[in-house]
Amino acid sequence: MTPQEILRISGQNSSMRKIVISFVIGATLAGTIATAATNNLSGSIAGCVDKKTRVLTIPANAKCPSGKIAIDIGGSTLDARSIAGLVAPTVVTISLPTGSGSGSVYKSDDNESYIVTNNHVIASGGAIKVEFTNGEEYSATVVGRDRMYDLAVIKIKKGNIPTISLANSSAVAVGDPVLAFGSPLGYSNTVTAGIVSALNRPVAVGAAGSESYVNAIQTDASINQGNSGGPLVDAQGRMIGINSVIALVPGSPDTGNLGIGFAIPVNEAKRVIDEILATGKSTRPILGVGFDRTYTGVGARITEVFAGDPASNAGIPSGAIIRSIEGTKISTTDAAVVKIRSYAPGTTVSIVCDLPSGESKTFKVKLGSAEALE
Repeated sequence: MTPQEILRISGQNSSMRKIVISFVIGATLAGTIATAATNNLSGSIAGCVDKKTRVLTIPANAKCPSGKIAIDIGGSTLDARSIAGLVAPTVVTISLPTGSGSGSVYKSDDNESYIVTNNHVIASGGAIKVEFTNGEEYSATVVGRDRMYDLAVIKIKKGNIPTISLANSSAVAVGDPVLAFGSPLGYSNTVTAGIVSALNRPVAVGAAGSESYVNAIQTDASINQGNSGGPLVDAQGRMIGINSVIALVPGSPDTGNLGIGFAIPVNEAKRVIDEILATGKSTRPILGVGFDRTYTGVGARITEVFAGDPASNAGIPSGAIIRSIEGTKISTTDAAVVKIRSYAPGTTVSIVCDLPSGESKTFKVKLGSAEALE
């Protein structure tokens, strides 16, 4: 795990100034920032969440009893203190010999608990340690990982741990309030606030030939190195995304957060995570084409169509330029790859192409499946 990998954001208009992307992996600083929850309810509709069972109840009076966290479940504003108290027990700091990151408890049974994080957090190898907000530490092992989606699942031999709730990331809207959790620069238990700045940002991160592609949620919540793998949550404390990368000014040193961070949408991540939990591996959808990486026009130009693969079966010819996928405009090659990767294998998608003849044609393509790479 290197301290930093600087790459570019894809899918931007060529007239816009370029920015670069950095994995938000950890540093070597140590420290703790505590968050407090209030038991005083605010808003017209509120609930109490049990710290252990996470069962939600509506109180008869104005306060939550001991052992429960108050949370606004009906208001339009974000109750950051209550959300922090609810979510913090499900967030961990992940430490390796070469750095640190963050993670969320995704599943827990009587004997073991499973934690989701970014692949780049644990990619360097070595002993993995997990620390909870109460200071408890456990050794962790890797269940499986997917480099292409920058996701990984690790497990610890400790059961009955509160798990993070999941939202429907497809229902997220620009302007929604969010909180980011994690351990930036080694400062564990850190919570930052912001909004959803944009959706469906095509981000490609990694060396050529081994990129991770993210159809990202963009946020201005402060995210720095060490936040990787931590959750981005909504006003109800539900995870909408997994913090992954940040933008940097090109040619400048890594000065930290610039208000442009990116998270993997939880709907996209869930498919991969569930496959890893079930089999130890995951799959990815395939179109079955090769793209022209030197093409500078608008769209994604196909240079090769592989026989027997979905694009070939649908009749897409070599030389075609993809203009849209399921109604989403495609500006670059990376945008096309990211959009395809956002679907599950076997999904049928509508792809509009400009043919070499100049004609525009819509193709219905059932995406294939291939095992993802570690």
